[in-house]
Amino acid sequence: MENKNINPLTAGTPVSALSGVGVKRASLYNKIGIYTLGNLIEYYPRSYINYSQPLKIQTAPLNENCAVKGLITKKLPAARIKDGLILYRVIIQDDSGLMTVTFYNNSYTYDALKLGEEFVFHGKMQGGFIRREMNSPSFVRASSGYLIKPVYRLTEGLTGNMVITNVRYALENISKNYYEDCLPFGLRQYYELCSFEFAVKNIHFPSDENSCAIAGKRLAFEELLILQLGMAVRKNRNRQMSSCKMKPDDDALREFCAALPFELTNAQKKAAAEITEDMCKDMPMNRLLQGDVGSGKTAVAAAAAALAYKNGFQTAVMAPTEILARQHLKTMSSLLSPLGINVCCLTGSLKAKERREINEKIKNGGYHVITGTHALISDTTEFEKLGLVIMDEQHRFGVNQRAMLAGKGENPHKLVMSATPIPRTLALIIYGDLDISVLDKLPKGRQEVKTFAVTSKLRDRVFGFIKKQLDEGRQAYIICPLVEEGTNEAKAAESYAEKVMKGFFTGYKTGLLHGKMSGAAKEKVMSDFKDGEYGILVATTVVEVGVDVPNSAVILIENADRFGLSQLHQLRGRVGRGSAQSYCILIAGEVNEDSRRRLEIMTKVTDGFKISEYDLKMRGAGDFFGERQHGLPKMKIADIGADSGLLLKTSQAAKKLIKNSPGLELYPKLKAAAEEIFVRSGENSMN
Repeated sequence: MENKNINPLTAGTPVSALSGVGVKRASLYNKIGIYTLGNLIEYYPRSYINYSQPLKIQTAPLNENCAVKGLITKKLPAARIKDGLILYRVIIQDDSGLMTVTFYNNSYTYDALKLGEEFVFHGKMQGGFIRREMNSPSFVRASSGYLIKPVYRLTEGLTGNMVITNVRYALENISKNYYEDCLPFGLRQYYELCSFEFAVKNIHFPSDENSCAIAGKRLAFEELLILQLGMAVRKNRNRQMSSCKMKPDDDALREFCAALPFELTNAQKKAAAEITEDMCKDMPMNRLLQGDVGSGKTAVAAAAAALAYKNGFQTAVMAPTEILARQHLKTMSSLLSPLGINVCCLTGSLKAKERREINEKIKNGGYHVITGTHALISDTTEFEKLGLVIMDEQHRFGVNQRAMLAGKGENPHKLVMSATPIPRTLALIIYGDLDISVLDKLPKGRQEVKTFAVTSKLRDRVFGFIKKQLDEGRQAYIICPLVEEGTNEAKAAESYAEKVMKGFFTGYKTGLLHGKMSGAAKEKVMSDFKDGEYGILVATTVVEVGVDVPNSAVILIENADRFGLSQLHQLRGRVGRGSAQSYCILIAGEVNEDSRRRLEIMTKVTDGFKISEYDLKMRGAGDFFGERQHGLPKMKIADIGADSGLLLKTSQAAKKLIKNSPGLELYPKLKAAAEEIFVRSGENSMN
């Protein structure tokens, strides 16, 4: 290979500086995010081929992948067969018998297999009781010392052997400074972690399975620790002294609770106490209120607004849609008006005169709680004294929008609400820059939604059941089948709705809602459905998080086997909001063991947090969140879903390090890594 004599090699050295890496290969590396030697070394294997425990040729199980070791005893002449294929075959032997190894159109591999040398082959064992064979197996020389071969994610034109050669060269020639450990020695000892040098070398080229496991644990620990330190650094950086510090007022909360037409659950009382306590501290509150659908988040938010009012501050409640904003207006008014708290709603659909009048009253302090949409952050909206900002379904807003609303006051307290339950350990990572309050119990009187899973053969019976509910004066959602990628969502939804209207539900008023409709059109359909204009709402998953329609008692979900558990649970949350017993019916298309297990969980488990735990275990973090919607940096080796035990350990370690050195000045390498992690991924601050 060409020797480019770039010395010393560092983490920042371009990958093109490596011997054997020209312009073409460098561009292939760039495609998979590898630009420097540091990127290359930290491009960890996705799996391994283990040659270290070879079986005997005759005892290896048929039709299973395995490794066998043998001596090359014969090389058969190349043979041309149909379609221009050329077969290259060798015979290998051990003390149990013979095996034929075949390669297609691969003279290079054939030439590499020397007579009289011993190799270990890995592939599917085929043949019969006597005759054994493998087609196109991978292999290593038995004497190579590398009997666990790394397998990397590749792009067309880049082979595994190319990456192996380049990684090995980089590991052997990079500056010794690269291997300086960022983890303090005492921390490594306490958590029984190997050195960084051992870890990074053995994750690529482990001498045995144990070395690979030790290396993986160390690197995953470091990655999760840096992520949590990054969250903590960002959390501390974004907090300034509060100009909205409030005085504790037990009478205010007692008055609020006494005026309620129901009793708060213990979970609601605990969350309200945590929030109001935060509002009385020197630093502005920055808290997430996480609760299942129908868990009573709005009542807790109203308690916070009541304390703000008693301290002379206004509260802004921002929702992603107008119908949700008006829903908050109705709920907040019912809870707060008895205390003399004036509530209004500010949306873009208001006529100019009405909007001017509301804005004037907000500016003069005439309204104490203001619900609304993006209209709250317009230039024309000014607050007299904004002290509390509440964001509902916070993931629907961008960083700038959140900052703009907070900018309407002077470092106001911030409360964000989410109805998407996620496992507690995962929440600590994703919302690491927020304090977390959880509502894990439903209010008294809420009935559990009865859930049934059936096959498409029973669709007519299900439709008959829905018709019975409609005839009794209730309403129903029907969730359209999921469309294939590239299919026109609008046309598919319209076609399905037409079948429903002209088929089984002729004569019943039916509305249609899908993601390709304009915002105004969606608002109109949902508003009409809530007002009882339609008995049935045929919709796509756009209703997953939506409006409260107490009269809706049934939701039917087509293609339920193709949804994740958490999404099914969110859809189920559209019903069960009134006094009548509600039902969720899941119609499965193709049922396999995996989908059968998921649907069975839905019929037995109603707790959203438990469902999220199942969902995470079954699908992994990537599928659980969808396309990077959580905003976390991409993990190189850690599996946030699987490494829950490691998450807790790294959380403890992060707290200890920050307690010892709040700004991480004592740990410069960790500090640099923690500050860099969100730069690499794109800032996604919750503030």
